[in-house]
Parts: sequence; C-alpha cells; structure tokens
Amino acid sequence: MSNRLETLRVFCTAADARNFRDAALRLGVSPQVVTRAVQTLEDELGEPLFYRSTRGVQPTAFGLQLAAQARSAVGGVDALFHRSDRRTPSQLSGVVRVAAPGFFRTLLPQALAPLLREHPGLALDLRLSEVVADVVEQQIDVGVRIGPLRDSRFVVRPVRSVPMCVVGTPALRDRSGSPASLEALFQQPQTAFIDRNSGRPWPWLFSAGRQMAVATPVFTTDDADAECQAVLAGLGWGQLLRTMVQTHLDSGTLVEVLPAEAPIPLSMYVYRTQRSPVPARVRRVFDTLVVALGESSNYSPPNHRSG
Repeated sequence: MSNRLETLRVFCTAADARNFRDAALRLGVSPQVVTRAVQTLEDELGEPLFYRSTRGVQPTAFGLQLAAQARSAVGGVDALFHRSDRRTPSQLSGVVRVAAPGFFRTLLPQALAPLLREHPGLALDLRLSEVVADVVEQQIDVGVRIGPLRDSRFVVRPVRSVPMCVVGTPALRDRSGSPASLEALFQQPQTAFIDRNSGRPWPWLFSAGRQMAVATPVFTTDDADAECQAVLAGLGWGQLLRTMVQTHLDSGTLVEVLPAEAPIPLSMYVYRTQRSPVPARVRRVFDTLVVALGESSNYSPPNHRSG
C-alpha cells in the first residue's frame, strides 16, 4: 500500500481492534488489506508492531507509541478535509468579500445583516468603488454591478431592470424651456458623470441604442451623490436612474423630459467569481443578495451607468 496516510489509518484501526479480522470489518475491507498495511509499516520502520497469536494480536510497545503518534497525525489530516459548513448550513463561517458601487453602502449591509446575525462566524468584507473590481487582485467572492458585465468567467444572476430618465428642476424648465427634442436638450445645461474606469464622462443613453456625449457640462463629477445634488440644485439636466429620483418626481421637486427617448433599462446583476467548488458561505451570501436586491423596492442608488 503506497499511500502512507491510508496505511497509518488502517494501522490505527488495527491497534484498537481485537484482531485483524475485526479491524477489517470496521474498515469495510478484507483482512488481507489490514495484514499488508501492517507488514508494510513493519518493513519500512524495521520494528514489529504487533504480537501475533492464535487468539488475536496485541500491539508491541513500539506499536503503542506509533499508534498514539499516528492517531494525532491522521486526525490532523482528516480535520483539514472535514468541512461541516458544506453539510450543515448552520455552521457557516469565514470571510466573504463583496464588491459593489458606492451607492450600495446602505442596502448591502442591511440585506446581509440577518445572515450575519444568524451565523456569528460569518464575516462580510465590503469593498465599495465605482471602479470595476479586479476580482483576482482584490480576492472578490461576490459582486454587484449595473450595466454590461463583460467577464464571461463569472456566474451571473440578473436581479432587476434599472430604467434611466432625464430630469431637472421645474425652475430649470421655466428658465430654459422644456426641450422637445434631443437636439434642443443638448443646447441646454447638463451635468456629466465621470467613468472612473476610463477617466471620461459617461455618454448619455437613448432609445434605439443611441449614445450622445455631453460636450460642455455645467457640472462634472465622479461622485454619483454629487451629480444628484447638482441636478436637485437646478444646475442642469441630468440623466439619472429612475429609482433614485422617483420620490422627487412624485413630489414635483424634479420633472422628466423626453420620456419617449429613454433607453432600454439597464440590468442589475449579482455575480459570483467562483464556478466550482463554491464555499457554502459564498453561495449563501450570493443567494441572499440575489433575493434581497430582486425584492427590494425601496433602494435608491444615485446615478450610475455601469457598476
């Protein structure tokens, strides 16, 4: 038997049994397998491990000493491969690192809090950035993104559609007029949101796949909250996520223009960087976010074209 670990495991069972036949029954093998394992160890170590008689076997002093050491060694190796969290979800433990755009800073901790309370050994490492995460360098397990997902290696679940709209204040409309066309819109003041991955402003998206660059914005930022505040302050028209501005539209604080020109809604995804094997803790966080983000009707992320 070439596998030393398995040989030691057979030997430990034989040392605890009345005879090799009894050890074989415990192991579910033939007595010959036990005999060969013991003989292999005796030949390699140069010491007898058992006193043999017609009534049974008895470990020698050297055999007893080896058995004590072998049990510790075999038990330590077995512990490395004993993962209770794969079989019992109640034993989830370890760190799960999640990447998401900054506007999920409130929603994700709230969504995962019940899971973390249920499993005290589970820990969340949340990395917030508008820059697309380097999942290898940052050791990301699970991520959330809005917009196109370009990495085909991931396991991806779309969770909801995210419409966009062009909005501004009633005061801006009264001052500049309500644009009746895209051409008229782009003659009026606009805000711009910087894509931190490229350093350039995101183009505005419209129906039929059209994209238009904001040539001379009155306000430019790489912070989604700041752009939202600039639009609310009446500085210019902004293209924002409808979920972010719906309460302002309902209250009349903001007005929408050119709704017929709105683009196809963006998709929000939850992705998992590991296909297989997937630790139970990562799978549970992934599944929890899929459900939470799909069901959440009151999250209000600021403007973001792609997460």
